Amino acid sequence: MAKVLVLWHFTFFRLHGDAMEQAPITVVTADDHPVFRQGIASVLASAPGFCLVAEATGGREAIALYRCHRPDLVLMDIQMPDLDGVEATHSIRHEFPHAAIVVLTTYEGDALVMRAMKAGAAGYLLKSAARHEMLETLRAIHSGQRHVPPLLIQAVARQTPGDELTPREIQVLELASLGKSNRLIGQQLCIAEETVKVHMKNLMAKLQANDRTHAVLLALGRGIISIRNRPRPVLS
Repeated sequence: MAKVLVLWHFTFFRLHGDAMEQAPITVVTADDHPVFRQGIASVLASAPGFCLVAEATGGREAIALYRCHRPDLVLMDIQMPDLDGVEATHSIRHEFPHAAIVVLTTYEGDALVMRAMKAGAAGYLLKSAARHEMLETLRAIHSGQRHVPPLLIQAVARQTPGDELTPREIQVLELASLGKSNRLIGQQLCIAEETVKVHMKNLMAKLQANDRTHAVLLALGRGIISIRNRPRPVLS
């Protein structure tokens, strides 16, 4: 009987001791909204097996905090004022190829999904996701899986490679979204007004837009452009 008890105690403490000694999943969050950062911190604090090690308010700070802490996961917002989440993701992955980054955003556009995945994001979560969905996704990505919500996968699947706008077309569309005329767009980009018209015609065809206003609305909805971002500089 004594031998059985000793064996039981040994087995119990070996199994449960290993579980207790298992290191938590360390997380860095990056979001410029304090309320949302506090919400994520609360979720992680109440979830067993997670440890929030740092919070960034922008993309550049996220890069610095990753270098400092080398977390298991990064929860990265896309739209941030200094450096957007996609560019920050690209920078981190370039320096640390094995970094696991989850893009967390309110934007459902297929273009944003494609940009994030091309930058090296391991997953894409909407901020409207339920608590259990977010935690399950984080655990799955930590185990080496990838995750994109089914609705976003369908949105991406509906697009063909020929639909993708060129960097110059995106820049023209961003300036058009600010209410600039073709002439002013041409002056700002140092190209002829006729060239602007050609870009506008091509991008409207790709977006299947009726006019430039419709094109802007479609691009905003798909995440191709953002009202929070200034036009990105590109080469001709």
